[in-house]
Amino acid sequence: MQEKSWKNCNIFKNRNLIVDLLVIFFGIGTWVCVNGTYLQLPILVKTAPESWSLPSYLSLVVQMGNIGPIIYTLVQKLTGDRIKESIYIYVLLTTGTVSTILAAFFYDRTAVIGETEYSVALYIFMFCFALTACTSSVLFLPYMGRFKEIYLITYIFGEGLSGLIPSVVALIQGVGGSTQCTLNQTETGPVWEKYTPPPLFGTTEFLIIVFALMLCSCIGFLLLDRLQLAKKEYANVINTTGNSYTYEKDDKNAVEELKQISSSQYNFLLVLMTVIGFLANGMFTSIQSYSTMPYGNQAYHLTATLGVIANPVACFLAVFLPHTSLKSIISLSSISGLCTIYVLVTALMSPNPFLMGTWWGSTLVIAIWTLLTGLISYIKLCIFTVMRAQGGKSLMWTGGVMQVGSLVGSVLFFVLINYTNSFKKYEETCG
Repeated sequence: MQEKSWKNCNIFKNRNLIVDLLVIFFGIGTWVCVNGTYLQLPILVKTAPESWSLPSYLSLVVQMGNIGPIIYTLVQKLTGDRIKESIYIYVLLTTGTVSTILAAFFYDRTAVIGETEYSVALYIFMFCFALTACTSSVLFLPYMGRFKEIYLITYIFGEGLSGLIPSVVALIQGVGGSTQCTLNQTETGPVWEKYTPPPLFGTTEFLIIVFALMLCSCIGFLLLDRLQLAKKEYANVINTTGNSYTYEKDDKNAVEELKQISSSQYNFLLVLMTVIGFLANGMFTSIQSYSTMPYGNQAYHLTATLGVIANPVACFLAVFLPHTSLKSIISLSSISGLCTIYVLVTALMSPNPFLMGTWWGSTLVIAIWTLLTGLISYIKLCIFTVMRAQGGKSLMWTGGVMQVGSLVGSVLFFVLINYTNSFKKYEETCG
């Protein structure tokens, strides 16, 4: 027990807190734009022409952002890794920052394609956000591979904050009150009409706050990439080509950090990360409205917000809990599987899931979604930590297969939601 306590204390001593802060800001810039937009869905689905199917459209658009990793990989091959990865990161962060401020004022512009109206402007901005987010999996993480392992956890914690900070803002913003039925007088007589109180502030103000976070991320990376005190925190690595690293084993700490796994275990973790991408970035984002909206606007809002908050909490717990055990990864994955079955069943049962209209039903669906998001975040961190120790381009491959799973999941559930009757929206009625 004493030894474990000493190790935890050592975690906080052998680091530069300024570098920690810069890494956190860098991590925030990964998914903050995408997370922020998803947090606005409880508000956007009420006015968007796509209504409840908007999340499935946006999930598909996000996966189109995988063109970023493909282009990055091709350019690396063609240039022989002669272009520094920091140049790509500057371009991506700048793209995300500029797109966010533009989205704040033009996100609600629509266009008619064929005979159907679509949120075209939102699609375009979401695609720009996704370029940064998707490419971060194969570019930002490997960039952090040059730093000591303690900063990888800090980076993933910052990535979690890319959801936590907008979530806190979303909680303050609110989604408006529950839909009420009011009796209004019309020329033909009294009519019951639905009325939903507005949130504290709108999507424009929310996206301006996200823009400020992206600006901080750009500055954070600039300092992280340039300051000498940051370079002093590099691990004992040999940077061979591009993002491929070989970790030296010439000191005690380096040897302790390296935990080699067999090829079968390596492939298993890649497959597991593919499944996680399929679920977390494909299935969950597409079906969440169907799973939670029948329990009320507040249930949807809290599920979206608390789920994102669970991400950094899971990363923070990883500082104190073992996060490189394959047995733990398998056990937690099994629990996540049970939670996944629950949320899928509630979505398929829409518009009449079990315990609908009860306090227990709302509480249970919020709790399960929050637990599921936290478990997935923790498992991802565990896998990234194990794969970092394998050297080479393991981090890039891990991020890459996660994006492949995300793409497959998004396309599959886009088709199921929009071209089959598998998922049905809940309609509130008055009268």
